[in-house]
Amino acid sequence: MHRSAPRLSRILACAAVPVMLVVAGCSSDSGDKKESGSSASSASPSASKKAEPTVEPAKFSALPDPCKSISKKTVTSLVPSAKSKNGRASSSSDTAYRAGCSWNGLDDNGVKGSQYRWLDVGFTRFDSDQALGSGAKRAQQDFEKQVAKAKATEGAKKVAEAPVSGIGEQATGITYDLTKTKEDFKYATVVTRTGNVVITLTYNGAGYAGAKTPSADDIRKGAEKAAKEAVAAVAATGTASDDQSGSTTPSEKATDKAGAPKASDNDSSDSKSTDRKTSTHKSSVRKTS
Repeated sequence: MHRSAPRLSRILACAAVPVMLVVAGCSSDSGDKKESGSSASSASPSASKKAEPTVEPAKFSALPDPCKSISKKTVTSLVPSAKSKNGRASSSSDTAYRAGCSWNGLDDNGVKGSQYRWLDVGFTRFDSDQALGSGAKRAQQDFEKQVAKAKATEGAKKVAEAPVSGIGEQATGITYDLTKTKEDFKYATVVTRTGNVVITLTYNGAGYAGAKTPSADDIRKGAEKAAKEAVAAVAATGTASDDQSGSTTPSEKATDKAGAPKASDNDSSDSKSTDRKTSTHKSSVRKTS
């Protein structure tokens, strides 16, 4: 009995060793998990960071020469007695973003009266901007503004709006009547968007000294024909290079001061010229009579 006691103690001591090792092993595993968890936690913020989406590059990086955007053949057809077939460029502080040109003339037919015509085209280009959106999106917004502006023309009567197919990516035509210099004018404005460029083209006409007022349909067709050529002129300038980020934004100065000439400004100067010619024409009619 006395001999077996030491032996039993040794057996119990050996049996306890694996238990301690197991406990130590568990303790070690727990520490590893804590460390790895801490490491994963510290790495997670950078891993969860997603790259900001890049804005779509602008399609067009330049505008065409506005006074060459409408062919001389079309100008001659729409404005038979244009003062200048080369047109008159509108003032702009940055023609890379805003440009315009206009043509006007009075076709004097003696005792049969005179026909006045005025044609104007304006281009506005938008670059892509990370904060403001893609050039196409910004052009879309301006497109809607230009349509609303044409519909809200002061003094306009019989205003009608309709989509126009086959011109740019989207186009809307606005027609209306307007009385100026005691004559009835027929107006047609076609607002078009192609990529990141908005084109606003206006064509109008009136009969003077007893001449017949042009038909609204002829004025509308003339405006649409010229608008198609303006869109083609934008495409002919070429698209932006593939590596262009399109992140540049036109300065506020260029955006505010540049742009197509206001119809009221051109019409005012044109009307004065028209009045002088009409007065001379009426005088000749009285002499003839």
